[in-house]
Amino acid sequence: MKKRFYNPAQLFISSFLLLITAGTCLLKLPWALHQPLSWIDALFTSTSAVCVTGLIVVDTATHFTFLGQLTIMLLIQAGGIGILSFAALFSYFLKGGSTYENQLAVGVYSNTQRMSEVFVLLRRTVWVTLGIEMIGAVGIFWSLGDNTGMSYGSRIFYSLFHAISSFCNAGFSTMSNGLMDDAVVHNYSLQLLISLIYIFGGLGFPIVVNVLQYLKHVYKQLIGKWTLKGRFHRPWVLNINSKINLVTTGIVTLFATLVIYINEYGNVLAAHEGVDKLVIAFSTATTPRTAGFNSIDFGALQFSTIIFIMLLMWVGASPNSTGGGIKTSTLAVAVLNILSLAKGKDRTEVFGREISTISIQRAFATMFLSLFTIGMAIFSISFFEPTRPLLEVAFECFSAYSTVGLSLGVTSDFVTESKVILILTMFVGRVTMLSVLIAFIKKVKYTHYRYAPEELTIY
Repeated sequence: MKKRFYNPAQLFISSFLLLITAGTCLLKLPWALHQPLSWIDALFTSTSAVCVTGLIVVDTATHFTFLGQLTIMLLIQAGGIGILSFAALFSYFLKGGSTYENQLAVGVYSNTQRMSEVFVLLRRTVWVTLGIEMIGAVGIFWSLGDNTGMSYGSRIFYSLFHAISSFCNAGFSTMSNGLMDDAVVHNYSLQLLISLIYIFGGLGFPIVVNVLQYLKHVYKQLIGKWTLKGRFHRPWVLNINSKINLVTTGIVTLFATLVIYINEYGNVLAAHEGVDKLVIAFSTATTPRTAGFNSIDFGALQFSTIIFIMLLMWVGASPNSTGGGIKTSTLAVAVLNILSLAKGKDRTEVFGREISTISIQRAFATMFLSLFTIGMAIFSISFFEPTRPLLEVAFECFSAYSTVGLSLGVTSDFVTESKVILILTMFVGRVTMLSVLIAFIKKVKYTHYRYAPEELTIY
């Protein structure tokens, strides 16, 4: 393999395939199971864990032993950070360095412009991930209290499992009903804490690191002011990528929370009172953005709310994160481009910067390929199960592609062929269809020429 250079997309896809295969074999071992598990269900569970989706065909709480649940947790962690990141770091630490070729591959994967930043970013990724997960685990442990009926050891494992599952946006739970379980459904501090953890995971590692750099800069500014040492100015501490994704995430979250709060006030939120309704509405509005935890019964939602949640699942989280979907940056670029066209401008500008043409092309390619993949998945499952309601099929396909994990409770009822379709959809959704095309389509070597431009009739 060393004699042949694999492009970053091929390495990225291969790493996930190998991890899914290993996870499937581990989940079939007797020590991982309380009950027999078919190969297709083991493959489905492994794919769902590695692709941090959360769709399940068997009950994680009762079907798997402690070691089986531990295996699922490790698969989630490896899939969340990215096995390629781990491989690059291990290579760096064991060899004391890395080749330029390896740095180039990891640089493309992590969207890093300068080679000197590749392993710095990867180290920060691992440490930030583990740090937030540990803080989250401690918070979950203390929020559980002594009223859940769990033993001390069970509380520790529950806290660690859900901290990793929430930060990686996986949606797996060691309780049969997830966050709907009677022991935690009215624990609103726990519901809010888990929501904040998966929001951090969905922001993306570069954005989290950039926000931490910005907070450090603000702290230095304040220290300089109070110590009379003077203040210094650093422009663009918070880069354009972070600004766009943070603003888009804030707007989508606020709008989604209000819609669900108003639409479900007398329905699924009726069991909660006062501010507690707002907490559950907030968690319900944020979990479709690829977290997958359910604080309410999604099968009991209004039809209009289900359609709205499918839209939220399609949008997903931010780029370079543990979440899926088309990403908030893609949505922002598409909206900004439409507004620019409406204003008669020939370029897209925001925050005093012009968005590059390649970013706009990637955004619309991502949107088209996502809808094409989801459409093919819906068609295929409808072919194998012609009597199943379209809403159920579409919801599962959107959830699988965007690696969300939410379900209307029909995943385990699918036939084998439909499960295979969902497995492929989860995998493609995790690695993205654009990466699949890049991996298998030969790149053009010479792009120094341009043909004469022509305009087509579009509308």
